[in-house]
Amino acid sequence: MFVTRAISVTNFLVATSALSFQVCVLYPWHKQLDEDFEELKKEHLRVLGAIKGTAESAIKGTAEHLAHEHRPGVREMLGGLSPWSNAGHSTAPPMSSTSLVPAAELPRLDPVPSVAQAVTKPSEVGLYSRYAAAGAVCCSFTHAILTPVDIVKTRIQIEPQVYNRGLSGGLRQVVAGEGAGALATGLGPTVAGYFLQGAFKFGGYELLKTRAIDALGYETACNNRYAIYLGASAIAEMAGDIVLCPFEAVRIRLVSQPGFGRGLWDGLAKIIRQEGIQGLYSGLGPIMFKQVPYTMATFVVYENALEQIYKRVDKTTVSSAGVTGINLGSGLIAGIAATLVSQPADTMLSKINKGKAEAGEGIMKRLWRIAKETGVRGSYAGVRARLVMVGGMTALQLAVYGDIKKALGATGGIEIK
Repeated sequence: MFVTRAISVTNFLVATSALSFQVCVLYPWHKQLDEDFEELKKEHLRVLGAIKGTAESAIKGTAEHLAHEHRPGVREMLGGLSPWSNAGHSTAPPMSSTSLVPAAELPRLDPVPSVAQAVTKPSEVGLYSRYAAAGAVCCSFTHAILTPVDIVKTRIQIEPQVYNRGLSGGLRQVVAGEGAGALATGLGPTVAGYFLQGAFKFGGYELLKTRAIDALGYETACNNRYAIYLGASAIAEMAGDIVLCPFEAVRIRLVSQPGFGRGLWDGLAKIIRQEGIQGLYSGLGPIMFKQVPYTMATFVVYENALEQIYKRVDKTTVSSAGVTGINLGSGLIAGIAATLVSQPADTMLSKINKGKAEAGEGIMKRLWRIAKETGVRGSYAGVRARLVMVGGMTALQLAVYGDIKKALGATGGIEIK
């Protein structure tokens, strides 16, 4: 048991160290690179201007020189052809050296890459990588600190007849039966899985939202903003769920079957040995049924809440603490709505990852069997614990996301008003 907890704590420390290194070292350095790149852009434009001025002066001088140059008449030109005609070939007569512009006076105009292409692409990649980094940090952090609540919620969903004393009672039951260290079970898969999922969810959402505005035009996008919120969040969450699913499978096994493995990598290896790669993705359907509606509801309610608040409050006059408070309040409203929408699928996910499928049972047949066994009322088992967890987590997540974006200088996004 001690070794299991030590490995979980080690995974958490490693993940935290990596996050701290990225936030405190890599991103300030990346910001400095962006500033240096802007200086390089200005110097590039200055050199292009100088080259253009030199070229125009040289062309003007050449034109004036040709205008004053002596031009032979037609008779002289015809008379000059006879020596070459008699020779039987048409070699061009040598031109007077006075008609040539010295090569030193003409600048060498090499092809220059488009400054717009050279600048826009790296800065755009940098911007959305910052959105992704902010999403990765906020998701892994908020899920990590709520791991004990998630453990109790999962136990209530899987064994409602045993864990039937609510959230606080469930916490006491887990500690009494397995010790306080059991409340950190699955911490490694939680941090790793939601770090990747958060990067795809938030980075993808911001990217897809901007692309939709570019494709539709700003006015059309404003008139269809809720459709854009829903579509961008759904696609981004699907991508995030694909990378999250294996980690979530391991987490649920570790929580629902104490002693299943010693941590993330041991749990992954054990599932692959017993069930193959498909065992890691047996819950992909339920996790999408849970996460996609949850994320869609989160973003559309959050964006609408912000829109309504800033109709009544001038954003430019709000302090940094005030902005964080507005993000917290809007996130709490969004979290409550998203929890109620996604609760049945969350229960299905816990149950499908609890054990293996029956012999010859396909994924759809298995989902249907679990749904019939659970019922509507049973699908909302643990909803109180999840309201506390997801409502608070979503509020904190969106507040942290906004603050990290600001800290990383990710301020180039487009707001639809």
